[in-house]
Amino acid sequence: MWVEFARSMAPLARLVAELLASLLDAAAGRPWKVLDIAAGHGLFGITLARYNPKAEIVAVDWKNVLAVAEENARAAGIADRFQTLPGSAFEVDYGSGYDLVLLTNILHHFDPAGCETLLGKVHRALKPGGRAVAVEMVPDESRVAPAVAAAFALVMLAGTPTGDAYTFAEYERMFRSAGFARSELHDLAPSPQRAVISYR
Repeated sequence: MWVEFARSMAPLARLVAELLASLLDAAAGRPWKVLDIAAGHGLFGITLARYNPKAEIVAVDWKNVLAVAEENARAAGIADRFQTLPGSAFEVDYGSGYDLVLLTNILHHFDPAGCETLLGKVHRALKPGGRAVAVEMVPDESRVAPAVAAAFALVMLAGTPTGDAYTFAEYERMFRSAGFARSELHDLAPSPQRAVISYR
């Protein structure tokens, strides 16, 4: 199922990946060691590497799903800077020294305790001053707007055991509990998604 999901979501992810690369100023070309957790199609890390020739990407996901990401890395011409790390994001050893960790559309699958467990691993993998970058549907504190983000909470209620569309305040608490110093919320217009950037 997740292989098919990765292939089908890739066209929808392209715009958001481009917007995220712009937000993170990937084109500035600073040396980056990037961990892409639950990489799926791999387009978020791949797009950063396309804009930044000094970016090295390590993608985490199940082995059969990573085959899709590897195909996309070859097609984008960045395969020599794209490594894979197969396994569960909760169990695999990430290594350390990352400048960026991408958490794109994964945190909504878990309850706050599960998110904090994952974020604790991420915090330990980052360099001092490194950033964790979550891309999610983030409703306002009212939880009824924006409409797309609010409706996504219902999708998580129906489709996951404990997931949710979390507000920025909820994400801020989770990241802080995992050891992060501060978090920022950024719109990714015209996409309905938002980026939460948290600093180690």
